[in-house]
Amino acid sequence: MALKIRLARGGAKKNPYYRIVVAESRRARDGAFIEKVGTYNPLLDQADENRVTAKADRIKYWISVGAKPSDRVALLLSGLGLCEKPAITETPKKSAPKKKAQERLKAASEAAAASESAEAAAE
Repeated sequence: MALKIRLARGGAKKNPYYRIVVAESRRARDGAFIEKVGTYNPLLDQADENRVTAKADRIKYWISVGAKPSDRVALLLSGLGLCEKPAITETPKKSAPKKKAQERLKAASEAAAASESAEAAAE
């Protein structure tokens, strides 16, 4: 039985509210879970202490018996000091500028460097 610590969505349309739950990995996102270990309210300000609440002792217990937090939950729990921050993955190559845009950027940077060197020579 593979256990996950993940978010289960609640709340109304355009008003999300999440429970941090321990569930079997094969269960549906909002389906059956083993235990509710915290909450996450993304609508609150980041400085608000009620944005993320967690039962630290229960989370540590579930991690010790093999439950793995999802990436988003690991990020939230790392802010509380309950687990390590996940490694940031690379952005996909699809989002990188295409060939013509790269050529324009290169030409613009070369032009800026040439104008800076001309100004420095003039002084």
